[in-house]
Amino acid sequence: MGEVAAKLKVMPEGTEVDMERLKDAIKAVLPEGARLHGFAEEPIAFGLKALMVAVILAEGVTGTDGLEAAVASVEGVQSVEVEGVGLL
Repeated sequence: MGEVAAKLKVMPEGTEVDMERLKDAIKAVLPEGARLHGFAEEPIAFGLKALMVAVILAEGVTGTDGLEAAVASVEGVQSVEVEGVGLL
């Protein structure tokens, strides 16, 4: 089948959340079979930014539920939404 790329939209709890700490925490909780491809910050409104997270899932990993749950468990994360999934 091949590897799968997943793009997540992570909303922090507020503008006071340190985005660099948030990135480090997300890196630390990635489940087995997932590796970070990169981050991007997307302005939302009034200083609030969403963190876009690109992750590569290894062949054989099915679904993004474990990935979403791991990222959602990070302190400072309000919500996690899958923006896209596709084969590499």
